[in-house]
Amino acid sequence: MTDINQTPSTPNSPDSPLRFAVVGVGQISQQAFIPALRSLPDAVVAAVVTSSDAKAEAVAKRTGAGAGPDDDPAATGRATADDVAVYDYDEFPELLKRGDIDGIYVATPVFRHREFAEPALDAGIPVLLEKPMADSVEDCEAMIAASQRSGATLMVAYRMHQDAYLVELADMVDRGVIGETRTFTSTFAHDIEEANHRGHSGFWGGPVPDFGAYPLNLVRHLFRAEPTHVHATGVSSRDRDFDFQDGVGVTLRFPGARVAQYTLSYNAADLDTFQLVGSKGTITSNSCYGFAPEPPRNWTLTTPQGTKTHEATSVDQFAGETRYFIDCVRAGVRPEPNGREGLADVRIFAAIEESLRLGREVILPPHQFGPGLSRDQIRSIPPRPAGEIPEDDELVDQTPQDR
Repeated sequence: MTDINQTPSTPNSPDSPLRFAVVGVGQISQQAFIPALRSLPDAVVAAVVTSSDAKAEAVAKRTGAGAGPDDDPAATGRATADDVAVYDYDEFPELLKRGDIDGIYVATPVFRHREFAEPALDAGIPVLLEKPMADSVEDCEAMIAASQRSGATLMVAYRMHQDAYLVELADMVDRGVIGETRTFTSTFAHDIEEANHRGHSGFWGGPVPDFGAYPLNLVRHLFRAEPTHVHATGVSSRDRDFDFQDGVGVTLRFPGARVAQYTLSYNAADLDTFQLVGSKGTITSNSCYGFAPEPPRNWTLTTPQGTKTHEATSVDQFAGETRYFIDCVRAGVRPEPNGREGLADVRIFAAIEESLRLGREVILPPHQFGPGLSRDQIRSIPPRPAGEIPEDDELVDQTPQDR
């Protein structure tokens, strides 16, 4: 396996805005990443890569360049771009040569992540890469190697890693508040539109790497360990036309006689819950994985001393993760959710795919967990006003994921 140590990069002066190129202008870019930049005074959309003229025009109209539609840059001090350069996907090499891009946000379907991230990293340009990192271990290792060769920063966009909700939850468990961890269970379900790209991209567009990234990543950080065995069972709904199993149950065995189980569905009512059981208490949540302000994320702690419920402060997780990315790039600090963290999940997704195919448990090769979450990576930025976030029916040239 490729050595995964990564040397971060420091591209431009802190006195000038970090100029992003957005590769892939789908739902997550239109509704989350580009609006989030309006909360960052030193970030700007300088270019977009898309095959859709309508999407490119929408980005320009919505001034996703660090200023909201009603903002006066002179008054707010936010960065702006006079023009947003537009490139087709096959023109991406020209973008890399232009010399005035400081960071690239890759939000294409997962099977195209390496296609854009690897050459950008080889060109020395920092990359913020949507999760899951890739659709194979090989592609993850190739991107990590590219980051090593050039020293360009590679960060996988685990938006919850900069949210106090997750960081403080993991810290509480690590301090032994519920004793030794024993079991973890979770359900993440949503009703997905088949016409959305997720519905027809095979296993790697389906619920396991998409929704499954959340309970898997959560339990790895709550247990502070990597699983040793995986067993998955899947079903295909008769009334849907997905090209993968749209309901999947996963069981993971961890060192220390611990077990995790989670269920995922692309054909069910909205639900995102978890239950963590320890030797001296439990932590449960009926809202844990979302990024919209409502319903608020929460957890309930139950120990012999009583019950305590916590409701998280609403934040813009995309603004927080981007703030952290910029801070790491400029300080020359390796981000916590780097290529190694992305690879840690992808290797398990690949094992789940194998388990579904074989119908049996799969043994995972040993993998070192770490470094884990820390409070210094929290970035708490308030949500933008709801009116600034495009609704599903306002998305441009894009089939929303909600059915």
